[in-house]
Amino acid sequence: MKHIYLLLAILLTLPACAQSRFGDVDFEQIKKLQMAQVAITSLYVDSVDQKKLAEDAINGMLSKLDPHSSYTNAKDTKKLNEPLSGNFEGIGVSFNMVKDTLVVLQVISKGPCERAGVLAGDRIIAVNGVTIAGVKMDRDSIMTKLRGPKGTVANLDIVRRGTNSVLHFKVVRDKIPVNTVDAAYMITPTAGYIHLDSFGATSGKEVHDKIAELRKQGMKDLILDLGMNGGGYLNAAQEVASEFLPNGSMIVYTDGRVMPRQELRSEGNGLMQTEGRVVILVDEFTASAAEIVSGAVQDHDRGTIIGRRTFGKGLVQRPIDLPDGSMIRLTVSHYYTPSGRCIQKPYTKGEKSEYDQDLEKRYTRGELTCIDSIHLDSAKVYKTLVKGRTVYGGGGIMPDIFVPLDTTTYTPYYRALRRYNLINEWTLRYVDDHRKELKRKYRKFEDFDKNFEVPASLTDSIMAEGKRKKVEPKDDKERESALKDLQFTLKTTIAYDLWDRNEYFRLVNKRSDIVKRALQFLSEGK
Repeated sequence: MKHIYLLLAILLTLPACAQSRFGDVDFEQIKKLQMAQVAITSLYVDSVDQKKLAEDAINGMLSKLDPHSSYTNAKDTKKLNEPLSGNFEGIGVSFNMVKDTLVVLQVISKGPCERAGVLAGDRIIAVNGVTIAGVKMDRDSIMTKLRGPKGTVANLDIVRRGTNSVLHFKVVRDKIPVNTVDAAYMITPTAGYIHLDSFGATSGKEVHDKIAELRKQGMKDLILDLGMNGGGYLNAAQEVASEFLPNGSMIVYTDGRVMPRQELRSEGNGLMQTEGRVVILVDEFTASAAEIVSGAVQDHDRGTIIGRRTFGKGLVQRPIDLPDGSMIRLTVSHYYTPSGRCIQKPYTKGEKSEYDQDLEKRYTRGELTCIDSIHLDSAKVYKTLVKGRTVYGGGGIMPDIFVPLDTTTYTPYYRALRRYNLINEWTLRYVDDHRKELKRKYRKFEDFDKNFEVPASLTDSIMAEGKRKKVEPKDDKERESALKDLQFTLKTTIAYDLWDRNEYFRLVNKRSDIVKRALQFLSEGK
């Protein structure tokens, strides 16, 4: 017991001379935290988990700050960084679970599994001797077994349709690219469309390469879709914005209490810095780096923003790596657009739950459905840098052309079918049963788009399963309306399973009101 009190005494007598070197850091309070940790760990009546105690303390402190300062443990930190890092190490397949069995949906081109001979539709039943089929293993556990360091071996036991025996494949894990551009195609003879899912390490190069490809196909104007894009790396936003702004143009600047002002400007060989019209699509989920690009293009009058007011995340997080691989993401400054607008929407420190309800409040107030319900802050008026147009601060980027959210698109019956995951479940079964037949009949997506009709047997099965779960339409009118939506969704999902997200978006965009408005805008020659 004496050694505990001795340690506490040492902490009490630690010199505070370092305080002058760290500005307003109060080392007395730091000692207090250390003493509390030592006292609880050593003297508390029950044993305590010291790691959890430290993590709870960190989370407790961060919870009193802004909504975006956060802590993640080592495992979650790695998982969060993977989608933005540009690659991960694994076997190179996308998959889903059908009746507790892993079914390969797509084999990544030139990846380890393709080299080994694994095919779409194969069922992986064991990895390195560990059974993963029929044992109700969760998805994260399966991912852990499939992934691993480059050069390590995954011995796969596979059942292939049409064979009765188990096939064995030795797959050498490798780096698997993670693409952030998930759709790029000519949406009209002269207009290209790119959907950017997030801002990762390779986003700048991906967008640049796709613009080059589309220009070879005759693209003069570009629709860049940043809907549902939650952001990512700041330097990726700089690279993407540099495609559209002349060299040296300010893209964003950051400023904080301690962090000095930092400006990011366009640079490099952007392919649409002066030529071609640029339309950027945004919605209420467009955030952070996606708002930086949208705000820069708008402020420089280089393009037209179409959609709904963006999320409003304008706080800069600095990652602080901790010794055990965990990380604190601490807010250190604000983002400002070139005209001086702060992107961050208002918040109250320590009131994260209220902050999280902001989108719901926007919906309730009618902001997402009616432009007249949007109340912009008249005290935060700014001017664009070329044409002097009025733009507003106060949080998020208000589009130049507002497109309301259509709340009547789907019936309650259809939404209930989706809520029970019946659509995805039955689509997987259908593609699994008919993959070879569909691939043989529709060798090109264009043939599928033009000629494929969802079989009545599939929609009947989904509705019958819904009925067993007491999900039924209120009348024939709702049933017919839901049926049309169901057929459309099934076709898009089947296309995704047979090809990729590029083909999925080619179908989905036919119904998108924001995409339709962008096409109308371009057709008007503005």
